[in-house]
Amino acid sequence: MRVSAAERFGTYAVLCAFTLFALYPVVAILVTALRSEVAGQGGVHFGNLVTAWSQARFGRYLLSSVIVSLSVVTLAGLLSVLAAYAFATMRFRGRDVLFYVMVLGLTVPSEAVVVPLYFTLRDLGLTDTYAALIFPQVAQSVAFGAFWLRTYFASVSRGVLEAARLDGAGHWPTLWRILVPMGRPALVTLVVLIFMWTWNEFLLARVMVTSEALRTAPLGLQFFSGRATTSVPLLAAASVLVALPVVLVYLFLQRHFIRGMIEGSLKG
Repeated sequence: MRVSAAERFGTYAVLCAFTLFALYPVVAILVTALRSEVAGQGGVHFGNLVTAWSQARFGRYLLSSVIVSLSVVTLAGLLSVLAAYAFATMRFRGRDVLFYVMVLGLTVPSEAVVVPLYFTLRDLGLTDTYAALIFPQVAQSVAFGAFWLRTYFASVSRGVLEAARLDGAGHWPTLWRILVPMGRPALVTLVVLIFMWTWNEFLLARVMVTSEALRTAPLGLQFFSGRATTSVPLLAAASVLVALPVVLVYLFLQRHFIRGMIEGSLKG
């Protein structure tokens, strides 16, 4: 179908408008972070980032976020692959019911379960530990991961799976040597999404953690805002430090992320 020049212009105009709308807050925060704390003084002040880093002790908080995020991504990714493979290729009684029960967990907001989850983990002696931050987020991520990857595994040609079985490949080689490499864009997309959700998680860390050594970066930002409410540039610089790892991960994996999103929408 041929697209007219007017339609093409309108499409680009709408896209540019939404792009500017999305980028404006990001640019505004970045400009504020590099602004002088003294009103009327111009120039770019990268020292705000250094000051925010040292005053807020973000080195400790970012390390906690890295430990939690990498642990959640690794465990949730592995369990999602295994669950998706079982739901997509295996035949067993109650498979569909179990799958939809798992997917039903996606409809339950974390705010609805955080209080009973706190008391459960407290009775187990797990509050104020990394386990209290890692295991609940793994459980939340696996439901989405299994749902996401099941579509990809189920779309693989049955002839490929049958050929693998004729060559003597069992479930384990079929999964890791055939399906996982074929579904790399979907896996990368899942990794980016889980990392982003885990890194930005605030409520769980606020409820489960009392020790300063276990505070994650978003939680550390809240405590820092209480000490630096009069310095808007320092608050903006601290926000940039917290958001920077997610931005870097996305920029590094954006090609695979976009490819996985497009293929997922087509197969869904």
